Amino acid sequence: MSLRMFRASRTRLSLITAGTASLALLATACGGSGDGGTSTAPKEFSYLSVTENTTVKTALTTMSKGVCKAANQALPLKVETVPQSGLDQKLQLLAGQNALPVQFAAGNAPALTQKLAKSGKVADLEKELDKLGVLDQLEPAAVSTIRALYGGKLEVLPYEYNIEGIFYNKKLFQENGLKVPGTWEELVSSAAKLKAAGVQPFSASGQQGWPLTRLISGYLYRSLGPDALQEVADGNAKLTDPEYVKAAQEVAALGKKGYFGKGVGSIDYDTAMNEFLSGKAGMFYMGSWALANIADAKQNKVGADNVGFMPFPAVSGGKGSVDQYPSNVGLGITLGARTFDKKTGDWVSCIAENYGSTALKDHGTISGFKVNTPVEDATEVTSQVRETISESKQNVLWFEALFGTKATTASQTNAAGLVGGSVSPQKFMQTVQDALTAP
Repeated sequence: MSLRMFRASRTRLSLITAGTASLALLATACGGSGDGGTSTAPKEFSYLSVTENTTVKTALTTMSKGVCKAANQALPLKVETVPQSGLDQKLQLLAGQNALPVQFAAGNAPALTQKLAKSGKVADLEKELDKLGVLDQLEPAAVSTIRALYGGKLEVLPYEYNIEGIFYNKKLFQENGLKVPGTWEELVSSAAKLKAAGVQPFSASGQQGWPLTRLISGYLYRSLGPDALQEVADGNAKLTDPEYVKAAQEVAALGKKGYFGKGVGSIDYDTAMNEFLSGKAGMFYMGSWALANIADAKQNKVGADNVGFMPFPAVSGGKGSVDQYPSNVGLGITLGARTFDKKTGDWVSCIAENYGSTALKDHGTISGFKVNTPVEDATEVTSQVRETISESKQNVLWFEALFGTKATTASQTNAAGLVGGSVSPQKFMQTVQDALTAP
């Protein structure tokens, strides 16, 4: 695996954790009168992407010279990039000028895309894909995730699709007589046995925060069911309710027992990844974007064959199911309503039928499109994750997915304190809840 691939995987990480930045400018450019739907025949298959992510751009360029050559000859691909920090402002400017490109990276938060869609500037992708006969080329789990993020609608295409769970070191599990834990109690017991054997049970980045808060949402979804955080977003429940605080208490207990090792608050993403791939930690909660790192022999010192993947375990008596995987579609990509004509449709059909194979073959990345051309997986765990995705029918989101900017920041900056003992579970949940309801 090349250094470029490693950097690409880190880029995907930054895209999915960008969250809800830059929403203050929504009202002005996106209101409109709905004239964004007036048809305008495009002369190019213009694509606005973010500078940090090169995977989609590279894959589309490859396809334009190969399987999508005919579509490209009729409507040549033209890529423009903008730093991700400036994406929302760029989209709003173009929307206000009725000049959105044919295809573009959706805003950093779903709210911007929903605003554009309501003003008639985003294509009705479900209708368009159905007319083209390629709606079935999207994995059901990816569609479920998009609907959860975008108010029940299919407003972006899944150029990336990631599920999350716990990667584990098979060799360490075998050496310590451990089986894959099916319940939270078994997970905690496994962690205790690893620590007693001198092995750090979990690797996690407290500096980023979200790898720790993912454990809280995982517990909530297993204990309260897949609507646990939607209930909070709708105002029907609060993070300070006892059953919600319980999740924070369970995760804090892992830290108190030393299961994250020393100084987790200063551990960044790369260091946490290295701790697991060097065999220093037995388990690593992460998304499937980590498969690129796992397949890289230069990074993975334990060997790809020694890495397994398991779902977040069940909580005894809980309402959730272990086959409900936290998932995301990276930085979604959508299409403009004004420029969605037959030539655009030809491009979209080709993408739907071929992107999944191209991304997997050339970049080792899993998308939400079906893989129609057989591709040999880089590792056994990649095959396992792909099979899991194809069989998954209902997915859930991550802890901050439905939070605003303030609550996301409060959550991720206080997570290390939660597991480090300087912030109590009650205080942590109260802080995030206060940020949720702040004006």
